[in-house]
Amino acid sequence: MSDKLVSLAKESPALWRVTFNNPPVNIFGPKTIPQLNEIISAIESDEHLKVVIFESAIEGFFMTHYDFLSPAEDTSSLPPGPTGLLPWPDMLVRLSRTPVVSIAKIRGRATGCGSELALACDMRFASSEKAILGHFEVGAGIVPGGCPMARLPRLIGRGRALEVFLGADDISGDLAEKYGYVNRSFPDAELDAFVDSFAKRIVSFDKLALSDTKHFVNVASLPSDEEAGAEMIVCYASIGRPETQRRIKLLLERGLHKAGDVETRLGYHVGQLGCE
Repeated sequence: MSDKLVSLAKESPALWRVTFNNPPVNIFGPKTIPQLNEIISAIESDEHLKVVIFESAIEGFFMTHYDFLSPAEDTSSLPPGPTGLLPWPDMLVRLSRTPVVSIAKIRGRATGCGSELALACDMRFASSEKAILGHFEVGAGIVPGGCPMARLPRLIGRGRALEVFLGADDISGDLAEKYGYVNRSFPDAELDAFVDSFAKRIVSFDKLALSDTKHFVNVASLPSDEEAGAEMIVCYASIGRPETQRRIKLLLERGLHKAGDVETRLGYHVGQLGCE
């Protein structure tokens, strides 16, 4: 497997693509963090960039959960980012606030960390047939950590956000569109053409007009750094609890981290843990 888990392609000075490529299921972890951080820093500092598209090279998986097999110290030893937050929420906050327009093109599972990355983007477009969004974490005894509780209710309302988090089940691309979790879902064959056309339309506009407009939308809609930071701290604490460790162990025994039914239907499988 390549050490390059996140790649950056500069399609033009104003349009970049970021591709996640960590087979078999695009798990996110401590090895991914510095690679993505380098790209986020480049996005923040480039004066010509207007639009960045986040996508996946792995069939069926946009990005899934955090790496439960890596030693805890591999994550805890990573220094805080420029915002003072822990690395993952730091990158998400910076992505949301950068003057560059960010688009998540979701084909496959955007669950756990994948949903958090998508929610940090300015817009989300999904494949009707292949996109799955959601947060399985509560079903495994975990409190989600990448600020989704602060972001998702602002998009879909309190009741539906609680349905997503506390139900811990998979949300199809079409239902995600109905709820407002994504901007729109498209037949899979139409997704690429729409996102490319839409991104290039934005690229044709003046950068200052784009960035100033995004700034004022951010003022009206983004959560505070305090909200983002608090969720990550509680997430780490929840992972260390004995019941959570028991549930994670059961999922790993059944195939978590591997290509197969558990990763493909994680919402279903966390729902079975308390039934035995």
